[in-house]
Amino acid sequence: MKKNEYLDIFFTFFKIGLFTFGGGYAMIGVMQRDIVEKKKWIDEETMLELITISEATPGPFAINGATYIGYQHKKFLGSLFATLGVVLPSFIVILIISLFLEAFSENVYIANALKGISAGVSVLIFNALFKLSKKVKMNVINILLILMAFGVSFFTNFSIILLLLITGIFGFIVSFIQRGKKI
Repeated sequence: MKKNEYLDIFFTFFKIGLFTFGGGYAMIGVMQRDIVEKKKWIDEETMLELITISEATPGPFAINGATYIGYQHKKFLGSLFATLGVVLPSFIVILIISLFLEAFSENVYIANALKGISAGVSVLIFNALFKLSKKVKMNVINILLILMAFGVSFFTNFSIILLLLITGIFGFIVSFIQRGKKI
């Protein structure tokens, strides 16, 4: 294995971690573009599986996603370099902010810049949702499940973790019923 392949993994995820504001969901669009479309390290189906697995496992999406993609592409060392790449930018930024926290908190320009970045993050999340939703096999049950989960999460304080667990179990049961298998 060439060293530059691992550096490519590291710097790809470093760039994703450095230039993606808004957390893991905002990273989905960037990962879709850079990892799936440009580099073709994984396909769209695997990207959908990655989102599902990352949401069902503990920890931040960014770290789970980077580790999973790195492992799929170059096994253990790939996952190590991908995870370090995505974590290091946040660590550096937090370190710098901690050094200048008081000055940042009082600066109106920085506060307004962060508000603008928040609006851009929403666009990144919706763009990723739109691209990835094309690959989901839609039927009446899936649409109802999506609408119900959205409604519950948006209009109540119901636990997202519990909601994910319930919808996952429901999807599991429906798939067995549709295939005519007994649980």
